[in-house]
Amino acid sequence: RGGARAHRGGNMASTAAGKQRIPKVAKVKNKAPAEVQITAEQLLREAKERELELLPPPPQQKITDVEELNDYKLRKRKTFEDNIRKNRTVISNWIKYAQWEESLKEIQRARSIYERALDVDYRNVTLWLKYAEMEMKNRQVNHARNIWDRAITTLPRVNQFWYKYTYMEEMLGNIAGSRQVFERWMEWQPEEQAWHSYINFELRYKEVDRARSIYERYILFRALAVLVLVHPDVKNWIKYARFEEKHSYFAHARKVYERAVEFFGEEHMDEHLYVAFAKFEENQKEFERVRVIYKYALDRIPKQDAQNLFKNYTIFEKKFGDRRGIEDIIVSKRRFQYEEEVKANPHNYDAWFDYLRLVESDTDAETVREVYERAIANVPPIQEKRHWKRYIYLWINYALYEELEAK
Repeated sequence: RGGARAHRGGNMASTAAGKQRIPKVAKVKNKAPAEVQITAEQLLREAKERELELLPPPPQQKITDVEELNDYKLRKRKTFEDNIRKNRTVISNWIKYAQWEESLKEIQRARSIYERALDVDYRNVTLWLKYAEMEMKNRQVNHARNIWDRAITTLPRVNQFWYKYTYMEEMLGNIAGSRQVFERWMEWQPEEQAWHSYINFELRYKEVDRARSIYERYILFRALAVLVLVHPDVKNWIKYARFEEKHSYFAHARKVYERAVEFFGEEHMDEHLYVAFAKFEENQKEFERVRVIYKYALDRIPKQDAQNLFKNYTIFEKKFGDRRGIEDIIVSKRRFQYEEEVKANPHNYDAWFDYLRLVESDTDAETVREVYERAIANVPPIQEKRHWKRYIYLWINYALYEELEAK
């Protein structure tokens, strides 16, 4: 019996021990949300404020002699070389390596690294820029020139190389060298801003004739290019003329405008050119020239493409014109409207009659004849009496005009 009690006691002890090992789950009495809610963002911000996430900085290494310095360099170079060996195409590894060598004044080693990197990827623009900047920073002018020369030869369409190269030569006072680089650049027919940079460069040194020559080359190249594409671009002609005007070469400016008008002809007329031309003449107090320009353009440019032109003409006449000039504007506006109507429907004879009454009262005989000829050219398309009746009246009115007015 004693043994049985002992055995039973042992089981009870083991059961008690087992019960102690099982953790009790805490019961939550109040399951309502807390009055103040704490977000994950707040926890992270607090951790940052308390600097709980910051690791202690690595211990500083103090180099006391040349042997330790050489050992440090050797280990550092091995690390860089290992990184490059793992992935040669990551150019940032090459740049970091070269910059580290530069920081130790090991310029020759840095050059070697840049050259090796260029063998891997010679199209990387950043690589060329960092290489040249290193040479300029260390006042190695001839080395920098060599790099820029190679860069613009290898990648001539990267404008950044040309801009930096010309700027470097100018800062060194090598104006002839900078001009030579600009000339090489222009042979590639670069973007518009490049040409204007060259012009501004010459103007900084009061070389107006050289600037004019550059404008001439650029304007003719651009003009031919856009004309082939049937997309006239007159802004460059206007810039050229304004350049001449700014430097008080007024006859030259007028000649540029006249050449532009002749070059684009009536097929590619643009209201902006004529507005600029008229405003130039207005500045020269040539008011009759202004009127001729406006009227010439308004007679040939479609109404929908000449809103700005008409507005500027109106402003001009209000400022400098007389009653006759203002009446001319009103007539021009009405002519525009009639032109639109007869273009939309050439067989609208009532519109032709209105148009003819207007031109008969205001213009010369040749203009009236021209409108009559255009009107009678629109023979009625169908054999219907009412159409032909209106059409025949055009001929009768034409004959009466010749007999009574034009004589």
